[in-house]
Amino acid sequence: MIYVIVGPTGVGKTKLSVSLAKKLNAEIINADSMQIFRGLDIGTAKITEDEKEGVIHHLFDIKEPTENYAVYDYQMDARRCIDDILKRGKNVILVGGTGLYIKACLYDYRFTKETKNDTFDELSNEEILNRLSSYTDEVLVHPNNRKRLVRLLNQYINDSIPEKVGNHPLYDFKIIGLTTNRNILYEKIDKRVDIMLQNGLLEEVKALYDKGIRSKAVMTGIGYKELYSYFDGEVSLEEAISKIKQNSRRYAKRQYTFFNHQLPVVWYSTNYENFNETIENVWEGIRIKHE
Repeated sequence: MIYVIVGPTGVGKTKLSVSLAKKLNAEIINADSMQIFRGLDIGTAKITEDEKEGVIHHLFDIKEPTENYAVYDYQMDARRCIDDILKRGKNVILVGGTGLYIKACLYDYRFTKETKNDTFDELSNEEILNRLSSYTDEVLVHPNNRKRLVRLLNQYINDSIPEKVGNHPLYDFKIIGLTTNRNILYEKIDKRVDIMLQNGLLEEVKALYDKGIRSKAVMTGIGYKELYSYFDGEVSLEEAISKIKQNSRRYAKRQYTFFNHQLPVVWYSTNYENFNETIENVWEGIRIKHE
C-alpha cells in the first residue's frame, strides 16, 4: 500500500512520515523536487540522519545541483523505488510538497523527450501560463514578462513533454494532507526562514555561489535565487530575506490550490502544541484499513 503525505511547507510532513513509517513497516520516498539535490540542505529543510530515526529513505541527495532533473526522471526513479519496496513486502510513504511529482508518479502520465525552441507567437501570455501550469505549480514570473515566460516554457518542454496527462491511478494509494490556519502557517513560514538563516542558510548559498553554480535547481529554488540576487548586488540582505518569506508564502498558497484541485486529499489539522495528537488522528484515520 502507498501512503502519500502532502501539504505546504512547515506543517510537519517529515515528522509525520517517520512516525507512520514505523507503524506501517514502510520506507519513505522523497517527493520534494529540491531535496533531490546534494548540498541543498538548509534551504530545503531536508531531513537529517537523526530525524530519520533508522527509517529507510529514498531519492534524497541523488543528484548534484549542477545536474538537470525533470519530472520525467522523477517518475521513473520513484516508480522503480515503489515497485522494489512493494515487492519486498513493505509499505511505501511518499512525502513532499511537489504536487506534479506526486501526480506524475501515481497516475498515467506519459512523457516523450524532445528538443524545441519555440517563440509561441500564436499564444497569449495567459495561454503560456496555462501551459506552464501543466508542468509546475510554481511559476514565479510576472504575467507581463513574455520573454521569461517563453524561455521558461521552452525549458520545461526540453526537459520533458507530457504526451498524455491522465487521471487513471496506477497504484492503490491514500493521500493524507496536513493543514493549518492560513495566518498560523504564514507565521510558521516566516519563523522557519529565520531559523534557516540562524542555521547557516547564507553560508550554504554562498558556497554554491562561489563555485559559480547557476543551474536550474539553484536559480529557481526559493531561498537560493533570492540570496543569489543579494550576492549579485541587486538587492540588500533584508530585501532578499523578505522576498524569501514572501515567495514561500505564495508557494504555500499554490500548493494548496494544486492539492485541492488535482489530488484526492484527506486533510488533517496540524496541532503544533501537541503534534503527537496529530499523528494519532492520522493513524486513527488509516488504522482500520491497515488492520
